[in-house]
Amino acid sequence: MRRQRQWEHVRLTRLGDDRGSSLVLTIFYGAFALLLILLVVAATSLSLDRKRLFGIADGAALAGAEAFELSAVSTAGEGFTVALEDAAVHQAVLEHLAAVPRGTLEELVVESAGTPDGVSAEVTLSAWWRPPVLTMFVPAGIRIEVTATARSVLR
Repeated sequence: MRRQRQWEHVRLTRLGDDRGSSLVLTIFYGAFALLLILLVVAATSLSLDRKRLFGIADGAALAGAEAFELSAVSTAGEGFTVALEDAAVHQAVLEHLAAVPRGTLEELVVESAGTPDGVSAEVTLSAWWRPPVLTMFVPAGIRIEVTATARSVLR
């Protein structure tokens, strides 16, 4: 009888002994949470840099849309129209980019700047985005590209 009680005590102790099992789960969930935080930080950084690049492209397109001489304004139909030229738009975009701070954008390039229809300016810019923390998955970064269009309206 004593031996049976001793055996039951040993068996219950072994089955009920779960020391260390929660440590493995804690380490796993801690690593998973850290990875998730790093991914969210990288995605947020990418989104902010894309918005920053789009803001610069929007300003450059507006500068390009206003790159006309007053002699190029004509009164056709109900209002005034402007005739833009590709060279003037491109030059205005380059001057605008020289004056605007770029922040953390690397290798900002004017992919195209011109006027597709003669009255609006279209600008395409690209730059490299590099993740701030998590460089293991995207070590070289990603080339992001945006296009903005602007038109001058005279009344």
